[in-house]
Amino acid sequence: KMDIIWALAFSSHLGMQGDYNEVHPHVRLVNDDKIAGAYYNSESRLSLYAGYRYELNNVGAELALVTGYNDTVVPYIRGTYDFNNTIRAYAAPAYEYNSKVGDDIGVVIGFEITIYKLHQMKMSQY
Repeated sequence: KMDIIWALAFSSHLGMQGDYNEVHPHVRLVNDDKIAGAYYNSESRLSLYAGYRYELNNVGAELALVTGYNDTVVPYIRGTYDFNNTIRAYAAPAYEYNSKVGDDIGVVIGFEITIYKLHQMKMSQY
């Protein structure tokens, strides 16, 4: 069984110097604890990712690999809290290279709103 989720996320970059996109359309495939998807990232580019999501009640952790940042594949880790079936808060560590002031380590925080969720799409066995 697989779920398809269409969502819209809003973010803020704390401790970072750059000018970042803060609106992120997002599509996600969920199959048990496996996740994969695509979103419009903070650098205004398409990111693709694949990994795992672990949940305990309303708290979750996501570990994945993601594209779309500096033309390379980077690790992705995100903590989440679900207020309900529609609204999820999240936080993730962030890194920024700044040639003028040096590297910055910060955090991205935000909210993700599920717009549509298609439940239990059955995958064909081939």
